[in-house]
Amino acid sequence: MQRFSQSPTDPAFVQNPYPFYDRLRESGDLAWWDDYAMPCAASHRAVHAILRDRRFGREVPPEMTTSIPEHLAPFYAVETHSMLELEPPRHTRLRGLVLRAFTSRRIKALEPEITALTHEKINAFPTDTPFDILTTFCQPIPVIVIARLLGVPDDMAPHLLRWSNAMVAMYQASRTRATEDAAATAAGDFSDFLRHYIDTRRADPRDDLITHLIAAEEEGEKLSTDELITTCILLLNAGHEATVHTLGNGIKTLLETETRRIDEQSVEEILRYDPPLHMFTRYAYEEVTLHGHTFQRGDQVALLLASANHDPQHWPDAHRFDPSRPVTQNTSFGGGLHFCLGAPLARLELQIALPILWDRCPALRITEPPVYANTYHFHGLKRLMVQTS
Repeated sequence: MQRFSQSPTDPAFVQNPYPFYDRLRESGDLAWWDDYAMPCAASHRAVHAILRDRRFGREVPPEMTTSIPEHLAPFYAVETHSMLELEPPRHTRLRGLVLRAFTSRRIKALEPEITALTHEKINAFPTDTPFDILTTFCQPIPVIVIARLLGVPDDMAPHLLRWSNAMVAMYQASRTRATEDAAATAAGDFSDFLRHYIDTRRADPRDDLITHLIAAEEEGEKLSTDELITTCILLLNAGHEATVHTLGNGIKTLLETETRRIDEQSVEEILRYDPPLHMFTRYAYEEVTLHGHTFQRGDQVALLLASANHDPQHWPDAHRFDPSRPVTQNTSFGGGLHFCLGAPLARLELQIALPILWDRCPALRITEPPVYANTYHFHGLKRLMVQTS
């Protein structure tokens, strides 16, 4: 296995990580990334296989757990109940209960609301001056949609967005002590709000996701209040963070390539070409030999989702954005047990919002060079300045 050194906060890497991924893949399916001190799966076949290999998982092996710093206790009080960080049997139980409420029918029913919200945001665009389409379009639509799905009032959306951004920043390579303090405060505030709101919904049920999560039951088991709080936070954080980046990255790509075609194929190509999440890690649960490397129990491996999506062995002319590319499953939503619950909602938002944007704003153009934020392993723009005329 070849070793590579590349700071994930290096400005050149932040703006374009794909050349580094190319070098990793050219060395083999696995490569050692010094800055993360772990092997990385860089090829599509390696990432695809490990995502589905039950000898690897997200949950830390019990003997490797460490004490939580006091200042991070509120953050990890939430994370300890997150199905994203758990394996069976807890993961199976939580995901099963959530799926009883987060149904395809319920998601499909959001289509009129997403359509109306998209028009509402476009109506508010400045007509003769540049503006940041991230803050005016890409951010508010997903966060308001997930808030409405949960049953939270629209006027709470700015607070939800602020809390979510602070918590998600814990997974960025640029994380600092200030990041940790902000995440802990946000986790506490978010939990306090949801605890009160859940109590309100227990007393006054409505036709919203929180009420349905309260009612969800499988083999006599229900979600505890702490599990409900964490699940709502997870749905919001994961349900809007990736969609915001995907919308922004997608609009940038469509404008730069002068692509007018927006359909199922082009949406899948947006997800493949410049995905919002570039890395996800797994722990080995036993001794495993893959691609010439032996993992011991407790070893971590980084799955480079975006590298897999640009593997020329799987995607012909992988670095070219091709809106007519045949739909083939990409790794942007993960895979296996942890395949993203919100994938259908994210796809629906893209399939609705982008065609309306293109139809309403045919002269939309970028007014200054787009800049990606220093947020790896997320990959999203700091801003995207555009003008409609």
